[in-house]
Amino acid sequence: MKLSKFCSEDLITFNLKSDNKDGVLAELVELASKSKLVKSGDELLQDVRDREELVTTGVGYGVAFPHAKTKATKGIVIAFGRSDKGIDFDAMDHKAVSLFFLIAAPEDAIGAHLNVMARLSYIMKSEENRQKMMKVTSPGELLQMIDTVE
Repeated sequence: MKLSKFCSEDLITFNLKSDNKDGVLAELVELASKSKLVKSGDELLQDVRDREELVTTGVGYGVAFPHAKTKATKGIVIAFGRSDKGIDFDAMDHKAVSLFFLIAAPEDAIGAHLNVMARLSYIMKSEENRQKMMKVTSPGELLQMIDTVE
């Protein structure tokens, strides 16, 4: 699965400004809203916040996958953000999170968004891959990595 078809260079930042969970969610949704597929950034942000209240999407190892199935998008969109200092995101391992993949999917995306999350989880399970993500310096390099890493 080529994850880059759900993302683009303008949906990637290596310099998240926020120092808290809600601020990061807002920044990621602002990035995602640059996609023509996102119909309402405000609605997407609310849906992502609502999903986050159910259980944290901070999976551990410095990684989080905030996501929502929402009417606010007409296709799957991935936005990526990195924080070199790390952010308290209520992660399952209680450690700061540095790598964030926001996944927005239409409500009728039955399994596609789960396949995207599964692929990203597989990539991020490798410490080597996480370290590479922390060193990537260009959006193109990041997109190539998520498409080609084993």
